[in-house]
Amino acid sequence: MAILSQTEAQAILTKVLGFSKADECEATLSGQSGGNVRSARNAISTSGGIDNVSLAVEARFGKRSGVATCNQFDDATLRTCVTRAEEIARLAPESPESMPLLGAQKYLPATNSFAKATAAITPDYRAEQVGNSMAVSAERKLSSAAFLNDSAGFIAKRNSKGLEAYQQQSGLEFSVTVRTPDGTGSGYATADYNDAAKFDAKTLTRIAADKAAGSRNAKALEPGKYTVILEPAALVANTDASLLQALMSALDARNADEGRSFLSKKGGGNRKGEKLFDERVTIYSDPTNAEVPDLLFSGDGRPQQKTTWIEKGVVKNLYTSRYWAQKAGIPDIPRPGGWIMEGGTQSVQDLIKSTAKGILVTRLWYIRPVDPQTLLYTGLTRDGTFYIENGQIKFPVKNFRFNESPIIMLNNLEAIGKPVRVGGNLVPPLKIRDFTFTSLSDAV
Repeated sequence: MAILSQTEAQAILTKVLGFSKADECEATLSGQSGGNVRSARNAISTSGGIDNVSLAVEARFGKRSGVATCNQFDDATLRTCVTRAEEIARLAPESPESMPLLGAQKYLPATNSFAKATAAITPDYRAEQVGNSMAVSAERKLSSAAFLNDSAGFIAKRNSKGLEAYQQQSGLEFSVTVRTPDGTGSGYATADYNDAAKFDAKTLTRIAADKAAGSRNAKALEPGKYTVILEPAALVANTDASLLQALMSALDARNADEGRSFLSKKGGGNRKGEKLFDERVTIYSDPTNAEVPDLLFSGDGRPQQKTTWIEKGVVKNLYTSRYWAQKAGIPDIPRPGGWIMEGGTQSVQDLIKSTAKGILVTRLWYIRPVDPQTLLYTGLTRDGTFYIENGQIKFPVKNFRFNESPIIMLNNLEAIGKPVRVGGNLVPPLKIRDFTFTSLSDAV
């Protein structure tokens, strides 16, 4: 039952609204079916699955609102869920930032955000893919740990003001870390897709294995400022914080207007329209992009459109809540899902060949904020860090702790490579000068 059709989902939502006695009512129905497999030391360690549909009902009386949820859809349960939402709403305090529900909206045409191949994944498929990954490591006498997770589902919305939305989505994520038996070498690779037909665990594991084998017995370099090549996985993480994600999360109009952001102006206002980055930096979102298709509507039902956030180094748009957009008299733009950073045609290997002296970084982790006003972050390199000289990788180096801001980083661009998909975004490898490493790390 996890993937209901649009007709099936809207029939349930229509029934829910029919039970409501609130001033306004909105119902969201979502379903997900999928599973995961985890391996460690070249052996499968855990596996799991999910198959669920859930309903959330929001009832409103004036500026008071309440939400109740359920996952059974007989008339009695649906009526009880609506009643509970209304009871909660009557007890809730008024929200000073309450906005009326949206009316009917127009959304962009459907995308390829859902793939039948992903929805058809079975436990046997997961085991086979992770088995292929483990075989690559075992053949090279290396040890691997991998995680494969897939899901397919839908989200549907309907409210008493006429809004109606529905979309199906699917996705697969895979990551693998490979270690040498002596524990001195480590490599990493990751990828994600809407369509599982594009996925090949063997290819990704070979990349991680090459890095692991090549990073044995790393040498220590003095901390300092270096030219670095940051692979896409070092710029955007699937689960942890990341430097580019930190930048995109900071494009919030309210935080900027209220003085809590690097985009805040002294004395009030924000820096929208200012050139803050290298002119080669252009970042936009597009839910219909063929490589990274996304939801066509935001959580509150606002349409997602193709939006340019940074164009040739200039901040072009900021996202905002409906409340703040109305109060500040600014464009009402929802926060994007995924995003795309424009790049060139160079591969990571091309960037290496053009580097006289520098450091190749496979991955950053344990990233934490230091100063939100400057977007200064600290963290560590891991899973394959290498010294480059005269266009070639010369030897592995011990990992570093870094202190860096994506603002400074994107003003110190040497080159931008070809974008690839990572974490639901399209991100190019970047060559950056004067990247700050503050100390060494013993981790591999």
